[in-house]
Amino acid sequence: MSANLQSIHIHISEEDYLTGELTSETKHEYIDGHVYAMAGASRNHERIAGNVYRAFGNHLINKPCEPFSSDLKIKVGSRFFYPDVMVVCAETNQHDYYTESPVIIVEVLSKSSRRMDETTKRIAYQSIPGLKEFVLIEQDFVDVEVCRKSEGWVSNHYFMGDSVLFEAVGLTLTVEEIYARVDNDEVRAYLLEQQAQL
Repeated sequence: MSANLQSIHIHISEEDYLTGELTSETKHEYIDGHVYAMAGASRNHERIAGNVYRAFGNHLINKPCEPFSSDLKIKVGSRFFYPDVMVVCAETNQHDYYTESPVIIVEVLSKSSRRMDETTKRIAYQSIPGLKEFVLIEQDFVDVEVCRKSEGWVSNHYFMGDSVLFEAVGLTLTVEEIYARVDNDEVRAYLLEQQAQL
């Protein structure tokens, strides 16, 4: 989900923010006392997030970890974000509307969300003690970026023809599976090339 960077310039408390989100028709992220309205997502954005969420969900059936889509918030210090997909395992302090302990977070990048996802959110997410992986997926071209805590948060990039191991949940997906039904220039070119080889 992309954040509209026009903030409501009134400082509000976490309690007021959380109460307001229960009845708001628009979702907002909360950063140090300010709220930011969330913009709608494109079809490609929803396809990618849906592909990853479904794959995680199917893989985690009857397991202690569970995936959540963009309606459950993450609390990081004095900030609340709506990631596109995340997986939560054992929680010591469980809240109905947010978590503080995801093991993997996936954000699908758009032009409007890129700056926030690659800077503010990246820094905040990597400070979560139990987080093992942070994933950024481009929607307008093919690039899956995986940053693993075990590797010092170094970026690993995956493209069509590659497989991606999500260590936090023990699942491997091909980039093609992640981009299934996505319509952009690189996906179309790859599919045409695959058809030509048949």
